[in-house]
This record gives sequence, C-alpha cells and structure tokens, in this order.
Amino acid sequence: MLDKISKRILAELQNDGRISNVELATRVNLSPAACLERVRKLQESGYILGYTAQLNPHLLDVALLVFIEVVLDRTTPDVFDAFRRGVQAIPEVLECHMVAGGFDYLVKARVKDMNAYRDFLGKSLLQLNGVRETHTYAVMEEVKNTSCLPIK
Repeated sequence: MLDKISKRILAELQNDGRISNVELATRVNLSPAACLERVRKLQESGYILGYTAQLNPHLLDVALLVFIEVVLDRTTPDVFDAFRRGVQAIPEVLECHMVAGGFDYLVKARVKDMNAYRDFLGKSLLQLNGVRETHTYAVMEEVKNTSCLPIK
C-alpha cells in the first residue's frame, strides 16, 4: 500500500514530471535525499512507468483526432495476434484497446486532416489481416484530455 506521502509524490509528478527533486521534496515535506529514495522505490516497484513530454498536435500537423471501431472477420487467437502486431507498427495509432461489445477494437489515431485519414484508413488500417469493417468518429472538440490518474 502507498502511504500519504508516496501518493502526494505521484500526484506532483503526474502534474509536472520535470519538477526538481528539491522542489518535489519541499512540496511533500521531505528531505531531498528521502524524497529521491521514495521516487526510486516508486520507479522500481512499477508505480512510475516513465516520463514523457506532451506535444502540441496542431503544431506538429496532426490535428485531426479520430476514434475507429474495428470489427475483425474472425475472433481467433491468430487473428487477434496478427491485428495486434500490425496495429503496433502504425505510427498514427496512439492507442488500441480490445473491448467487449459490438466491435473488437477501439483505435485512437491522429492524422493531419480528413484526406490524410482516408489514406491512413485505406493504406494502413484496412490492410491489416482480419479487418472486416470499421466505423470512424472524428473528434470535433477535445473536452478533456489528460493522462493523470486519480490517486485516492
């Protein structure tokens, strides 16, 4: 179990992964050495998976965000494995989740615009083995976009 201080460390690091150890220690009321040791233990135990920078998709010319429902032609282990391997190799795909319900996978992708999406769909996603059909939802407005997990 995590104690209160470890939870506060995780919350602070989620909000600012570039915070200095001295500043983090001040915010959670620990000495810098004790704080650094806690962060090291949180990393070793798998609570902290890594650190990333959040990039501006508009400035990088990938402003169109789409969600795609994917239905496979068969739901067998070999088809699942082939789809999984194929989708992991497509750079436009940000996330892919196997789901329960009326379709097999939910894919989140970013591309430049609708023309780029048509190319992505026809040349990448629909070329994957086992894809029977797709349904696309283009995002009109991102109401909330966060990677911060609730820490209770």
